[in-house]
Amino acid sequence: MRRALNGLYTGAAYLAAACMVLLAGMVLAGIVSRLMGFNLPGIDAYAGYLMAGAGFLALAQTFNKGEHIRATLLVQKAKPSVARGLELWSLFAASVLAGLFAAYSTRLAWQSHSFNDISTGNDATPLWIPQILMAAGALVFFIAVVDALVAALQGKPNVANSTDLLKSE
Repeated sequence: MRRALNGLYTGAAYLAAACMVLLAGMVLAGIVSRLMGFNLPGIDAYAGYLMAGAGFLALAQTFNKGEHIRATLLVQKAKPSVARGLELWSLFAASVLAGLFAAYSTRLAWQSHSFNDISTGNDATPLWIPQILMAAGALVFFIAVVDALVAALQGKPNVANSTDLLKSE
């Protein structure tokens, strides 16, 4: 199971990287087209969709590697039993919030598809297409946070702490 979950997080990170490469291509195409005196319709919107997709798809891997901003000062100064309680509480709260975010972003994409909602720009992109990236990233992030909560409840936290990573180098 651990191998499958890590593969899921890594796969989402690779998709985020692909979005970043495509984003760079869109920006470059926009610059070149403006320099050559013509306009590529919708290129700015597509760049924005890719930027959002990259951000959301990278959430799980970033969380799993301990690179999200964490307020560890309070936890580091607390007694071990209090620190464990704070960690479990924060992972539980994060699981609830990430679950709500995944549910609502998935619902948004589904509703956009059902209503045939399109962008207001001249490209008229069906909005469910870029919203799928957001929903997928939010869902994988939710899985990663619940995974960390379950591991912490079992006494083996899998979320790396950035300060621990710095000490090991």
